[in-house]
Amino acid sequence: MADWTETELAALRRAYASGTTRVSYDGKSVDYGSAEDLLARIRTIERAIAGTMQPLPVAGLAGFSRGDR
Repeated sequence: MADWTETELAALRRAYASGTTRVSYDGKSVDYGSAEDLLARIRTIERAIAGTMQPLPVAGLAGFSRGDR
């Protein structure tokens, strides 16, 4: 996984909100081909960040009883 930062994500969101496809942060600049490309990058980073913050699911075993046995 790449090391994305909140700074990068914030810059991407600002660019998307302002309608531009050029993003600058931490002395770097990136030109995205379209707003859809920019939004896809934002979603990718959001999923990656959310995935690292969520706890792992816990598996459980459900038990059932008919009551007559």
